[in-house]
Amino acid sequence: MSDTPPVCDYEGSDYRTRFWQNQNRDYEDQAERVALRRLMPPAGDTLIEIGAGYGRLADEYAGYQRVVLFDYSRSLLREAQEHLGDDPRFIYVAGNWYNMPFVDGLFETMVQIRTIHHAADVPALFAQLSRIARPGGTYILEFANKKNLKAIARYWARRQKWSPFQPEPVEFVELNFDFHPQWIREQLQAADFAPGQTLTVSHYRFGPLKKAVPTNLLVSLDSMAQLTGNWWQLSPSVFVQSQHSSEGVTAVPHTFFACPTCFTPLDPVPDDLLHCPNSACGLNWQIKDGLYDFKEPVTE
Repeated sequence: MSDTPPVCDYEGSDYRTRFWQNQNRDYEDQAERVALRRLMPPAGDTLIEIGAGYGRLADEYAGYQRVVLFDYSRSLLREAQEHLGDDPRFIYVAGNWYNMPFVDGLFETMVQIRTIHHAADVPALFAQLSRIARPGGTYILEFANKKNLKAIARYWARRQKWSPFQPEPVEFVELNFDFHPQWIREQLQAADFAPGQTLTVSHYRFGPLKKAVPTNLLVSLDSMAQLTGNWWQLSPSVFVQSQHSSEGVTAVPHTFFACPTCFTPLDPVPDDLLHCPNSACGLNWQIKDGLYDFKEPVTE
């Protein structure tokens, strides 16, 4: 796994308190929930949120029987555990999204919001998500839009060098990327996802406006504006719903985790370890206090 692209690590981060809690982002939070509810099937068997962090959106998944909260940060997943309590539907998994520790064709629904901007290799990530998606499964992706009105205005005013009209991603800070909507659609299609309904979100992400206008009114206005997403994408945030190809495999019943090194289905031995039965691999992965840890293998 040493050859995988770099990963943005939020281990030990105060992300929840620094970015969300009492940070005047109620509008963004509620607007994103409106978009998610529009695009996500309301119920099902298996759902995974990629980059779930401290579980901000976990209460949106009440209709699912098994919900994986997946993140690279163990500490953020521990916050999610504290927040969500003992609900047995939630499965907390730490790992690298370039080596997803799940069997092929497992998930009916996949959700990824506010995290793909940290992906240095989007095609590699999409390839992994395509592998673990069920045939016909739904993938709801949110991405930071390179071609937004503010970026266009700054470019025309010569206040930024990079063009919002060029298709390639722009890395504006290390491991922080903005993406062109057409480029994202092309990468999805290359990974056997068919992009469908698109929503533009967070049209009114402007500090003075958020202070002057009641949040519920801004959210209502944003909700109406979201529906223009199939025709133009000029907002800072874009949601796209995609369907996985109907061809492919569905996970074998009673299989779930796979070795992130060789993707062999894992056997539990004993209660605190998952063992790879592949003789050429044989790695062990730890389960500790309800957290499945696939970041590094452990010795027995």
